[in-house]
Amino acid sequence: MNKMVLKLVTASFFAIASSSAVAKEFVMSYDGFYDRLKVVNKGDFQYARVNFYISDIGTNEVCSIKSGTILTEKNEYPLNYTDKAQLLLPFDKQLDTDKAVIVVQPKNPVHDCQLKLQIEANELDGLALSKQSLLVINNELEELLTDLSGFFVSKLMWFLLPEQKGVVVTFKTPKQFDDERITCEKSVCYFEVTDSWEDNTTILADINEVVKVTPWISK
Repeated sequence: MNKMVLKLVTASFFAIASSSAVAKEFVMSYDGFYDRLKVVNKGDFQYARVNFYISDIGTNEVCSIKSGTILTEKNEYPLNYTDKAQLLLPFDKQLDTDKAVIVVQPKNPVHDCQLKLQIEANELDGLALSKQSLLVINNELEELLTDLSGFFVSKLMWFLLPEQKGVVVTFKTPKQFDDERITCEKSVCYFEVTDSWEDNTTILADINEVVKVTPWISK
């Protein structure tokens, strides 16, 4: 997702996070996560998700996590995360009410870590990767992006929203497709999605080769 999108949907969220190149802990308020998770839960999304990652500000590399905790005034809970530094947070009203904070200790203390929000689809088990399914995912990602932008931007200042041209599919291995609307750079392919794909169920690739699908935002 480009910088413009991040500014539109996450500016207030990033403001709650604090980090330092010499700090051992990275601390964030849970309420920012909860507000975004609530948008996803209120919507009818089968594939689109808001995922949260910890990455290095300078290199955008993964800030591997050594340990993590969810803290409230009275309780402490383990933080679940992946080896890609994705935070697996619960959607929990009580944590929001209790003003919980997320405390992360990076493996490398010299990393200048930041919180990265990503709108994506990465739970695709059982899906057939076709133009039809990519159209469905594209529409969900676009709707979620609009919902996260809020009423003021999406309804009153719609012209500030970036244009979504389609989806970016990241594969495990390099791919090439004989289609003018699909371009690939090694394992990352850009699909210019159109409504004409609605009835096209031809299989493009094995879904097990897909790592994730993200919005393709035009500059």
